[in-house]
Amino acid sequence: MLQKEGSDISGRRNGNGRCTKESRDAYMETNRASQIKVRYIDLFCGIGGFRLAAQNAAKLLGVEPECVFSSDIDTSCQDAYEANFGERPVGDITKVNAEEVPTHDLLLAGFPCQPFSIIGNRKGFEDTRGTLFFDMNRIVRTSHN
Repeated sequence: MLQKEGSDISGRRNGNGRCTKESRDAYMETNRASQIKVRYIDLFCGIGGFRLAAQNAAKLLGVEPECVFSSDIDTSCQDAYEANFGERPVGDITKVNAEEVPTHDLLLAGFPCQPFSIIGNRKGFEDTRGTLFFDMNRIVRTSHN
């Protein structure tokens, strides 16, 4: 967990074992000045569900998120994502030059699971969608060399 030393809120919990709103708000105010920034990319982003979850979690943790790249092949999803976040994702990830993906700290990916799922045909890497894993790997390896 990303936490500044000396800013523990674990001792202030309500009856459900969760931090109280007051202790969370105090923690957030204490850490606002030294806020941690996280740059992330959003692959297979769809309409932005992972991005929204990441932004909400970051807000609770006092982290400043910045989406620096997004990609989805579906143009309808691109339209919705752009309407939701004001940024249009690039298209087919297999055609993205990994060197052009900005430096990032975190990779979000709504990776297609159908090739590996019991609900799908379970063709794994024999299904084109299953090979998209290697494109994620290509981007991570390039961005962290």
